[in-house]
Amino acid sequence: MSINVGEVVAVRGTQVTLRIFEESSLETLYYDGKKYKGVSIREYIGVKRGFCLIVCVIEGEYLDENRFDIDNNKKQYIRKVEIKPIGYFEQNQFTDGIKLMPMIKDKAFLLNESQVIQVFSQGTDGNFNIGKMLKEDLPVSLPWHKIFNSHIGIFGNTGSGKSNTLTKLYSELFANYEDKLKGKSKFLLIDFNGEYTGNQLIKDADNKKTYKLSTGNRQGNKFPLPCSQIWNTEILALLFQATSNTQTPFLNRVIVKREKHKERADSLKDYVISTFYICFVNPAQNKEFLIHLKVIAKHLNHRPLIEKLDGIFWYDQGDKFAYKPQQGVNWEWFETEQGFNDNLRPLLAAVDTAQVDTFDELVVRINIQLLRDLTYGYIQFDHIQPLLKRVEASIKDLHKIFDIKENTDDEFKLLNVVSLRNCNQANKKIVPLLLAKMFYQGHRDTVENTPNKTLHFIIDEAHNILSQQSNREHESWKDYRLEMFEEIVKEGRKFGMYLTLSSQRPADISSTIMSQVHNFFIHRLVNDKDLFLIDNTISTLDRMSKSLIPNLSKGSCVITGTAFDLPIVMQVDYIEEKESRPDSDDVDLGVLWGINEEDA
Repeated sequence: MSINVGEVVAVRGTQVTLRIFEESSLETLYYDGKKYKGVSIREYIGVKRGFCLIVCVIEGEYLDENRFDIDNNKKQYIRKVEIKPIGYFEQNQFTDGIKLMPMIKDKAFLLNESQVIQVFSQGTDGNFNIGKMLKEDLPVSLPWHKIFNSHIGIFGNTGSGKSNTLTKLYSELFANYEDKLKGKSKFLLIDFNGEYTGNQLIKDADNKKTYKLSTGNRQGNKFPLPCSQIWNTEILALLFQATSNTQTPFLNRVIVKREKHKERADSLKDYVISTFYICFVNPAQNKEFLIHLKVIAKHLNHRPLIEKLDGIFWYDQGDKFAYKPQQGVNWEWFETEQGFNDNLRPLLAAVDTAQVDTFDELVVRINIQLLRDLTYGYIQFDHIQPLLKRVEASIKDLHKIFDIKENTDDEFKLLNVVSLRNCNQANKKIVPLLLAKMFYQGHRDTVENTPNKTLHFIIDEAHNILSQQSNREHESWKDYRLEMFEEIVKEGRKFGMYLTLSSQRPADISSTIMSQVHNFFIHRLVNDKDLFLIDNTISTLDRMSKSLIPNLSKGSCVITGTAFDLPIVMQVDYIEEKESRPDSDDVDLGVLWGINEEDA
C-alpha cells in the first residue's frame, strides 16, 4: 500500500483531525522504490476507507495539550494535523469531490509522487507543461483544451513574472500545436509596451506578423483596417467625440450621402464640383466658405486647385469672390455659371478622386456636408465647428497607423502582434477598441451554429483600456469601450472568441469583465483592493492558496478556475533564451554603471 503515518481521531463536518505517528515527521521518505513527501502544511495525504483512498490536503497542525509520562520521567506531546478531503482514488483513478468521509480509527497513508501528479493532471494529455508544483517540485500537465476554451486572467504586481507566464503559456501552445492551429484559429495580441515584437511566442516566423504602430516621428507600420469600420456613424461619433443632438446626426448625413452614391465611379468628383458651384454661383456668397473650400482642395491633393484658391480673395465692394491673375489685367469672377465654367470647372474636372485615401475623403465629405448644410440653413456653424477641429486633430494620427482597405481577410497570420509602444495615449485607447469591434463583429457574423474557427484576443497591461478610473477621456467614449469588451467577455464564448487579460492592477478592471473570467494565473499581489477583488471574484480559490498570494516569489503563481479541479501553486519555468522571452527584463545596474562586486 504505502507508509502508514497516522490515524483519524476526530471528524467535524469536512474538517478531519489525524494523530500522526512520531516517526512520520521526516521531510522526505522512500518506500518500495517510491518517493514520498512527509507530513507538513499543503502536502497531500490519503485516508483508507474501504476500497477507496480519500485524498486530503493538510491545512494545519498542532500539538495536543494532553501529554503522558513515559519511562525515565520524560514527557511527550502528541502531534495532530487538520486535513480536508478534496477527492478520492477508486480503482487507481482519481476523482475530485467528496464521495466518502473518513471515520475515526481509519488509517492515513502518504501519497507517492505519481499519485500527486495524477491528482493535478487529470484529464490532460501530459504534453502541456509550463512549470512545476511549487512545494512538491513535480511537473504538472495543464488541461490546455479547457484553458484556451475560456477567458483567461494573468495578474500580478510588476516584476512578479506575469509576462513570463503569458509568454510561456502561448509558447507552449504553439510549440505543440502550431501546424494544427493554422486556418482554424487566429490570435491577436495588443502589446502596449512593445515586449512581444521579436521572436517571442511562436517558432515559425511566417506564422507571425508584427505591426509596430507609431504616431510620433518614428516610422511605423500601418494596420489594415476595413473601410466599413471608418464609414460607420457610431465609430466616427466616438472617434471625434461628437455630441448626440447635433454633431452625430451631421456625421450620419455624411455616411448616408456616401452610401447612396458610392457605386458611381465619379460620385465624389461630381459632389465636389457641385459643392463648389453652390458656393460660388450664388448671389449671396459667404466669405467664410473659402476656408473650407481650401481644406477640401488640400485633402484632394490637387496642386493647381490649391494654388487657384490661394489667390482668390473676398472683394468687399461687391461682396463676392474675385481673382487677380499675376499677368494681365482681367479679373476673374465666379458668381455666374459662365464665370465658374471658365475659371474653376476645368481645374475641378482634373481632380483624380480615385487617388484620394479614405481619411482624406472623410475630411472632404465632412467639409462638403458642412458647406451644403450651411447654405440650406440646416445647421448653425458654431455647433459643428468644434467637431471639425477634433477631426483635423485626429486624422493626422489615424493616417499614420491605419491602412484602409476594402477587404482585410488575407492580411493576417496565425499570430498578430500590435505594438502600441510608440503611440500617444489617445490612440492607445482608440486602437484596441477598433480592433476588438472589427475582429469580434467580423468573427461573429461568420459563425452560424457551432463555431468552426476561434479568435483569441490577448491584451497585455489590460488595465490601460479596461479601467473604470480613467478621467482623461469623454464619458461616452469610456462607456462604449467598456461595453464593447463586456459584450465580448459575456457573449464571445458562444461565437468562439476568447479574451486573455494580463494586468498588474486587476482591481482597476471593470468588475463585469472580471466576473466573467474563467481561469486565473495569480502572481504576487499585495494591494488590498486587488486582494479583495480576488477574494470576492474567484470562487474556486481555497483559503490556503489565497493566503499565499501576497508572499509568492518571482515566477510563482496560483492557478485556479473552471479548467482546474483543484488550485495549483506552481513555479512557472523561466524562459532562458533572451530572444524568446518578452522584453521586460529588469535593468542590471551593475552592468549599466560598470560596477562589479569587487568595486562594491
